Amino acid sequence: MRVISIRPRGYCYGVVDALALAQRVARDPNVPRPIHVLGMIVHNRYVVDDLERLGIVTLDGEDRDALLEQIQAGTVVFTAHGVSPQVKERARAKGLCVFDATCPDVTRTHQIVAERAANGYEIIYIGKKGHPEPQGAIGQAPGHVHLVEQREDLDALDLPPGPVAIVTQTTLSQWDTQDLIDACLRRFPEAEVFNEICLATQDRQQAVAEQAGDADLVLVVGDERSNNTNRLVQVAREIAGRPAYRIDTVADIEREWLRGVQTVAVTAGSSTPTQLVNQVIRYLQELDGDPTSALPPSPVQVRLPGARSAG
Repeated sequence: MRVISIRPRGYCYGVVDALALAQRVARDPNVPRPIHVLGMIVHNRYVVDDLERLGIVTLDGEDRDALLEQIQAGTVVFTAHGVSPQVKERARAKGLCVFDATCPDVTRTHQIVAERAANGYEIIYIGKKGHPEPQGAIGQAPGHVHLVEQREDLDALDLPPGPVAIVTQTTLSQWDTQDLIDACLRRFPEAEVFNEICLATQDRQQAVAEQAGDADLVLVVGDERSNNTNRLVQVAREIAGRPAYRIDTVADIEREWLRGVQTVAVTAGSSTPTQLVNQVIRYLQELDGDPTSALPPSPVQVRLPGARSAG
């Protein structure tokens, strides 16, 4: 089996920084216990499991305000996706020790939203409903930030007179997002545009678009809740024009996908542990004869960047 190892792929700097912060917090004996993360620190369940081995409890759910009310004492870590100012204020009012792992790209988006809203703008925020990143951004200026995921949401908007800014979630498909931005500009031609799709997301999408064209099949390793992972699958199918599947680990590879396949391209979402990606690549490279007869191995145990082995 020929394998195209698409690069860049996998961990971005925001994810690495968030995981490094969580590990420092877990290993600092002066940090008040218990330690909770408000949501998945990044969208990958294997990463969350490894944090649990370090003694960090993840509270999973869409509503950060509601999750925070479950914490009565100790320490709270905010995830890479960011939170609203209201959540930060409530955490401090509860007397919690606070650590903020918000990605710098998300923080910049928050600043844009807050500054434009303070100057009288209505904000059209292009993002995914139910994802934690829009929740934090909308919380920067409640009542003035309007979430748009698709054209129907835009058509339903009834904004008051005044200036308009268009801001995007950092992990979207750059092609879909541009289509929505163009639609917004047709309706609000004077709007300011802030396309905040992060460079890491764009680079990974562009790599799939450019490098996957020679493959018979594309496998994207990543969690089902990772928006940037799902967008990579979309790019492989719609831009590169290749069959593509998302898998959590090597164990999710269906043998039927490999029937008649000679070349597989492999990439990964920005919150996917490198060990899981490498195991997929090794498995494919070692296939010999009829690939549909070889069962994938069990996934390796994930260790965070720089993590020490237990015991």
